[in-house]
Amino acid sequence: MIHSHASSFAGLPVLPFTPGMTLPEDPSAVAWRLEVENSEAGPKEFTGLVRAMLDEVPHESVRAVVVGEWGEAYDRTLPVDLLVDAARRWPHLRAVFLADLLSEQCEISWLSHDDVTPLLAACPALEVLWIRGADGLELTPVRHTGLRELRIESGGLPGEVVRAVGACDLPQLRRLDLWLGCEDYYGDSTVQDLATILAGSNLPALRHLALCNAENADAVTAAVASAPVVGRLEVLDLSMGVLTDEGGAALLAGQPLTHLRRLDLHHHYLSEETAAAVVAALPGVQVDVSDPQEPEDYDGTIYRYTAVGE
Repeated sequence: MIHSHASSFAGLPVLPFTPGMTLPEDPSAVAWRLEVENSEAGPKEFTGLVRAMLDEVPHESVRAVVVGEWGEAYDRTLPVDLLVDAARRWPHLRAVFLADLLSEQCEISWLSHDDVTPLLAACPALEVLWIRGADGLELTPVRHTGLRELRIESGGLPGEVVRAVGACDLPQLRRLDLWLGCEDYYGDSTVQDLATILAGSNLPALRHLALCNAENADAVTAAVASAPVVGRLEVLDLSMGVLTDEGGAALLAGQPLTHLRRLDLHHHYLSEETAAAVVAALPGVQVDVSDPQEPEDYDGTIYRYTAVGE
């Protein structure tokens, strides 16, 4: 569950924009948050907010934008076209966070998205793109030479989006975070969908890979254990998922991971013995095996859950 908004983004403190507000002395030193207070607001209210920001905040000072509630986020797609038009007037825009909403505002798997490809096309200098939610999310494979960090948080990430990410040519991307989620929330991605990402041919600069919140964490971990991209990583994050001793054994039997700076496995279903074995095998690596989970037994059926679902 997500219970707090981003207080900082892309290294900048987040400041909500309000029409008529007194601007900070340096408007470029904040990440501007765009959000309508009324969750049932119509599209005109959010459009008016964006237009007011275009009128009142110097265009050249906008470095980062965080989009919060745009009005009935569960039923109305995030207006990417509106942001694309605005972004063309923000020449120094470097970071965008789409849908920084809390669970009480809208469950992550209900957030309604659209095709984000036009945003990438309109912002060749964009360096950071975060997206929360994946319902309706679309991406057409593109070449983008500016992007350094891509993060998609979801309760269930469609396989077609995972494949599209892998098919993108992102020569400067250093960090990739994908929350794969589970099938109950439309997360139908498979290990095969990850093949191009794990090969790493389109991601020569990648140093931080997170394949998180995965219901099929054991299968993902087994694929990662022999993936070519792992050899160039500094951080490998397989946290928040349903990782059991099967996945732990695959990790221990796979390629050496002693070159990593950090291995994140928190929120897992590893036994104490397997967790200890992973830590012992990587003496120079920061290994996080915190937050162990216990399976739940309902009438003889065992259930294990990802950290973020609905």
